[in-house]
Amino acid sequence: MQLHGRSKFAALAAMCALALTACGSPSAAAPDASAGKADGVSLVSPGKLTVCTHLPFAPFQVNDDSGKTVGFDIDLVNLVAKRLGAQTAIIDTPFEGIKSGEDMATGKCDIAAAGMTITDARKEAILFSEPYFDATQALLVPEGEDVESLEELEGKKLGAQSATTGLDYAQAHPECGCEIIEFQDLASLTQALMTGQVDAAINDLPVWTEALKANPGKASISTQFDTGEQYGLGMKLGNKSLKKVVDEVLAEAKSDGSYDEIYKEWIGDVPKS
Repeated sequence: MQLHGRSKFAALAAMCALALTACGSPSAAAPDASAGKADGVSLVSPGKLTVCTHLPFAPFQVNDDSGKTVGFDIDLVNLVAKRLGAQTAIIDTPFEGIKSGEDMATGKCDIAAAGMTITDARKEAILFSEPYFDATQALLVPEGEDVESLEELEGKKLGAQSATTGLDYAQAHPECGCEIIEFQDLASLTQALMTGQVDAAINDLPVWTEALKANPGKASISTQFDTGEQYGLGMKLGNKSLKKVVDEVLAEAKSDGSYDEIYKEWIGDVPKS
């Protein structure tokens, strides 16, 4: 039936009403039932990319003065969330649950961003992204001390953060002849060195570089250990759809310059490839 004049517009209005605002503006539309499945990715909480991390681990993740979690890793997962059309939701959780893959496997979070080194052992429980950061271990000592090797710590105390590759490296070198003392988090490890509870502390180089900014004149990096470590973002085993998006975002960030901008903000000069 053909419609003319006002009758035509009245009929259209009625059809819109029957269609439950189908003719309304996008802002008035009901929530998309497929929210959380952008790019074929199913999220733990629709509309949110839930991220497990362990605080503090500056400059990769740390709370700023307002309590907001920021850092190198956080900026990267924010890019992933943007691609998915989701908000970023941060969960501070013990590193043990992250590195074991349990937090992702049980649906506590979609992805782990925690300055986490990719290892063969961790690959058995975690689906890693392509590497996004080359890491090096470093030794932090009190200002004025000169320690160039672990062997020089014989009979002394070496601090290391639990569940980290720094601890693994120390334990893999018994020739050190030192007592290895574990600390649950970076803050307590740093405090132990500053107060003389340990003679030296091992952790990732960028972490100590950041710690020195907060403790000027109190300590120094005496030596570095090139371990060939690389960081990766961790996901649940089998979550190939999320990994695909993450890898694409990381690759694009490196090609369009946004990765370099993030690196300069949180780490410093970008290494020449």
